Amino acid sequence: MNLTIILLLLVLIFYFLFHPRFGKRPSGERLSRIQKSPQYKNGKFENENFTPELAEGYGYYDVLTKFLFKKVARKIPTDIIPSVKTNLKELPLHQDVLVWFGHSSYYIQFEGKRFLIDAVFSGNASPVYGTTKAFKGTDIYTYDDIPEIDYLLITHDHYDHLDYKTIMELKPKIKKVITALGVGSHFEFWGFPTENIIEKDWHEKVELDQNLTLYTAPARHFSGRSIRRCNTLWTSFILETNDFKMYLGGDSGYDTHFAAIGDKHGPFDIVLIDNGQYNPAWRYIHNLPEDVIKAMKDLKAKRAFPVHNSKFPLSLHSWEEPLIKVTELNAASENPVPLITPMIGEIVELKNDKQEFKQWWKGLK
Repeated sequence: MNLTIILLLLVLIFYFLFHPRFGKRPSGERLSRIQKSPQYKNGKFENENFTPELAEGYGYYDVLTKFLFKKVARKIPTDIIPSVKTNLKELPLHQDVLVWFGHSSYYIQFEGKRFLIDAVFSGNASPVYGTTKAFKGTDIYTYDDIPEIDYLLITHDHYDHLDYKTIMELKPKIKKVITALGVGSHFEFWGFPTENIIEKDWHEKVELDQNLTLYTAPARHFSGRSIRRCNTLWTSFILETNDFKMYLGGDSGYDTHFAAIGDKHGPFDIVLIDNGQYNPAWRYIHNLPEDVIKAMKDLKAKRAFPVHNSKFPLSLHSWEEPLIKVTELNAASENPVPLITPMIGEIVELKNDKQEFKQWWKGLK
């Protein structure tokens, strides 16, 4: 009996460790290209400036202990998160709009093209399904609700941004994948044709159409879907036409890159920026709310959309704290930037800078 249990456990461990959801590390020609990147040093990708995993004064034992055994301090919503179910398939393609799915997942229609960014529809943000569940009400969209996608943009390969189940369900609808160096290895492993995968280093561009260009830009973060970290690159994107610019920020801590991007590509009509799942212990890889205010000023944002919140419990702060804090800090700052704070599924009109949004999180338990 004991031997049977041991063998069963070994089979389960083997199945888990070798499940395709983990993807595949870069190799061959892809690895050779990675090794030529200015961002690749000492056998891994590195940020522009020194970025410790934990900030000064914090240790791994203390952080893990607090996270694993003091979850009661974290406020999880008991009310259903409000949402609006917009029919994406019936949206006229000439309309320039954005629809947020919670956290860092969203859909964009722009210049007659359909974009999907960091899509996660499985209700889970972990390689172990059922351990990091989406809040009630945040998963109103299913795979069937998504129309054919011209460009899937993936900022980096963490599980809350690159979800295997979502990608496999949407695979027949995705024409092209644009992502950072190395991340294409996962997609190739999952059966995507090589010619449909575009991988870019920082400071590169992709001409999508005569009047539509995508640029890659730095972020301050890390990557990895297993024990080994930083063997793929992380990025942010700039999507622009002759008269409109959007900054599509992936996960990032505050650093000088925001000002550099603002100087090179700004001002931006809309900035989407990491605001949530933060902690003082990992402030170098995720913006604190006060960092968001500085970053959107650095980026020369005309409007700002704080994302990476309201769907998954990935830190110890209360679920609504990111939106409360960034709203209060922005209002108290010099020259506040108009904030875009839609409910999940609510249409954001990209070129309507007079559009107003409710503070929908107020009063929820």
